[in-house]
Amino acid sequence: MKAIVQRVTKASVTVGEEQISSIGRGLCVLLGISVVDTQKDVDYMVRKILNLRLFEDESGRAWSSSVMDRELEVLCVSQFTLQCILKGNKPDFHSAMPAELAQPFYNNMLEQLREAYKPELIKDGQFGAKMQVLIQNDGPVTIHLESPAGPTDPKLLSKQEKQQQRKEKTRSKGPSESSREKAALRSKADPSVSSGAEGDVSSERES
Repeated sequence: MKAIVQRVTKASVTVGEEQISSIGRGLCVLLGISVVDTQKDVDYMVRKILNLRLFEDESGRAWSSSVMDRELEVLCVSQFTLQCILKGNKPDFHSAMPAELAQPFYNNMLEQLREAYKPELIKDGQFGAKMQVLIQNDGPVTIHLESPAGPTDPKLLSKQEKQQQRKEKTRSKGPSESSREKAALRSKADPSVSSGAEGDVSSERES
C-alpha cells in the first residue's frame, strides 16, 4: 500500500459541481491500494497516518506533534494511480487492487481510522468517482509512505505462483524426469545398484 501524506491548511473534494468533503488544517492522504495488500498493510498505514509528527507542539517546536495530538482533521482520497508501473511512457495499473475488492478494503481502512481517532475528524472523497481535489499544502510538507509488505510486480508474482505449482506437481507425481535420469546413470555406473535405485533416490530426496 502506498500513501502520499500532505500537511494542509485546507483541502476539499468536489464531484461534478458539488463539494462532498472538506477539512481545515490537518492531513490530506492520497491512498493507493495494491493487489497484494492485507490487513497488516492497513494496520501499518493507520498507525503511521495518525502518528506522523508533522506539526509543531504548543510551544511552537516543529515536528513534535501528530494530527491526533493537535486534534486536527484527516481527508482520505482513494487514488489507484499511485500503484502505476511505467511501461515506457505508458502507465500500467495491474498492481492496483480491482475496484470491486478495493472499495470494501478502503472502507475498512476508513473505519479503522475512525475507531483509532475521532470519527467526525476523518473525512473522505467518493470512491471510484472523477474528483477534483483541492489541496492547499502547508510548508510544503509531503511524505511518501509505503507499507513494509508493499506491492510486488504482478509478473514476478505470477512467476512465483507458477514455480510453486511446478513444485507441488513434482511432489504429487514423485521423482521428476531428471531424478529418473540420474538414477539410470547411477545404475550404469554401479552395476550392483538394483532396479529399485530409482525408488531409493526418491525416498532419499523426500527424507
